[in-house]
Formats: sequence, structure tokens, C-alpha cells
Amino acid sequence: MTAGEKFRQALKDEKPLQVPGAINAYHAILAKASGYRAIYLSGGGVAAGSLGMPDLGISNLDDVLTDVRRITDACDLPLLVDVDTGFGASAFNVARTVKSLVKFGAAAMHIEDQVGAKRCGHRPGKELVSKEEMVDRIKAAVDARTDPAFFVMARTDALASEGLDRAIERTLACVEAGADGVFPEAITDLAMYKRFKEAVKVPVLANITEFGKTPLFTLDELRGAGVDIALYPLSAFRAMNAAALDVYAKLRKEGTQKSTVGAMQTRDDLYKYLGYHAYEQKLDALFQKSK
Repeated sequence: MTAGEKFRQALKDEKPLQVPGAINAYHAILAKASGYRAIYLSGGGVAAGSLGMPDLGISNLDDVLTDVRRITDACDLPLLVDVDTGFGASAFNVARTVKSLVKFGAAAMHIEDQVGAKRCGHRPGKELVSKEEMVDRIKAAVDARTDPAFFVMARTDALASEGLDRAIERTLACVEAGADGVFPEAITDLAMYKRFKEAVKVPVLANITEFGKTPLFTLDELRGAGVDIALYPLSAFRAMNAAALDVYAKLRKEGTQKSTVGAMQTRDDLYKYLGYHAYEQKLDALFQKSK
């Protein structure tokens, strides 16, 4: 079964399909151990976590592929990847992005209708390309996939500037161009998801990101609105960052980590999730054979 087929199967088996963000390979392992069926790599997460930069279209395809390869090497859950605007202005750039993602083991991607100098989807001042240019991005992506099951999702940021009807119009055009699913960004009301689902008739993703425009809807609420994918792009990353700041501050102030040890993952748990002892046993077996 290909990565794309795994993602599509997960969509059939769980509704809404919960997809947490995994900022690195180890978090992907932890997500799998927690019972998830698919994981996500955020463009904003790559920018902040791997490059120490804001989500303003600064990261490039190679930056994303580095993290994709590390995650897919360590974890066999299907990976949904944020490719921003496709990493280039032409259809050939989009095609290169898709072919590279498939080659590196990704299962799905979403591409958006912002201009190249994009902004975070929950920030003001977003500028969009025309509906026709976005349709061309989708056509190029669908045409380029070497795994026919690779899932191509169209994201629109049009709600904030053009309203609900125009946002639906954009996603409909993308579905007609071959998009397998739609991702309406910064939705503020459950009824809006219902409108999208009724119109497009393909899987709809809800981006349940903290501190943004979208309320933290529950799974039951999203299910009732017809949502197919519940995305939590940076939840663990945000918690990790807050924990790191707390440890750094207390270690600096107190001169010891004693007060924070209770909040840390133990060495035994780290080894358990990494399968550390199995690696050691393999090494011992190989070493003994060589004697």
C-alpha cells in the first residue's frame, strides 16, 4: 500500500480523521504511539522549528523535504504536508514539489491560493492570486503525481477578504480541476463547514489551530458539520516551546533543573519510544557474530 493509499484508507476508517502536527521525527513516533492514523508537517512549523524564522514564505522546498524525509524514515503513518504556494511561480515548480514529496514518502499535500510572499492564514493582510492561477496550481499538482493515490488538497484563504460565497467558488473550481479535498482557512462558524461540504462533495479539512480565528471546535461538533479531517497543526509544538522556556528560565535562575525534572520525559520512556534496547540487542548480536 502506498503512502497515498494509507491516507485515503485512514480517511475512510475515521471521521473526522484527527491529524496532529509532528514537528520532527520523534514527535511522529509519539503521535503513532498515541493511536493516530495520520500526521502533519506544518509550513509554519518548518519555518519556526527548523529555521527559526516566521511563516512568511521564507522557507523553501529543500527545507520542507529535509523534514519530510526524516519523518517518513522514522514513522510509517501517512504524512500530510503543507507546501505553501508550491515553492515557485510556474507549473513546473509545483510539479517538482509534488514529485519530490512522493519520492520522499509523503502521502498528501495542501497548496494555497495566496501570493508567493504569503502570510500565516490567521493573520491580516493576506493577498490572493486569481482563481484561475490557483486552478492552474491544482492542475499542475494533479498531473505531476507519480502515485495516483497521492492526495492533493486545495486550501483557500479567501474567506477573510472575499467572503464565504467566493471562497466556496474558488474551492469548487479547484475540485473541478482535480483536487481531492479542500481546506478552507480561518473558518469562524460551524455552519460554514456545512456550506463547503454541501457544495464541494469532497473531504473538507478543519484547521483547529490555537490562538487563531477558528474556535477550538470539538470532534463531535466537527462531525456534525460534515468535516472529514480535523487538523491540529502545532498543538504539541506550542506546548513543547512553553515547556522549554520554563526549563531554561528555571535552570538559569535556580542553578539546577531539580524543580523541573518532574515535567520531563524520563530516559526510560525515551528509550521505550525509540526502541533503544532493540537497537542495542541488534548491535550486540552483530558484534558477537564477528568474534
